[in-house]
Amino acid sequence: MDERTDHPAISHPLAAGLRCRCPRCGQGRLFAGFLGVRPHCEVCGLDFAFIDSGDGPAFFVMSFSGFVVVAAALITEIVYQPPFWLHAVLWLPLILITTLAPLRPLKGLMIALQFRHKAAEGKFRPDDAP
Repeated sequence: MDERTDHPAISHPLAAGLRCRCPRCGQGRLFAGFLGVRPHCEVCGLDFAFIDSGDGPAFFVMSFSGFVVVAAALITEIVYQPPFWLHAVLWLPLILITTLAPLRPLKGLMIALQFRHKAAEGKFRPDDAP
């Protein structure tokens, strides 16, 4: 039996992912450090070797952050026309907040989605070749 399915999920994996917890039990911590994933869950023992979120979370966070910050900066420039140093003072903290705050929960969510849908690396089968 697959290690990812031999234990029933105690909590909803998506809620556990947003809380940066194990997608199977919802109790064990998912991360060691800011974005480094632990080797396994310390509570239920789930091996986290299946995890491969890649750059997905960073792409979504940068897209959202870029839209918010650029829109706010353009509106501010058109309405108030502040000096450039004030733009830097205003938008650098907003960039840090909108990129760093959602990065861990979004990576946890993508890991939970991988777990829930049993996502795995694609396999090439010779009979599928054209």
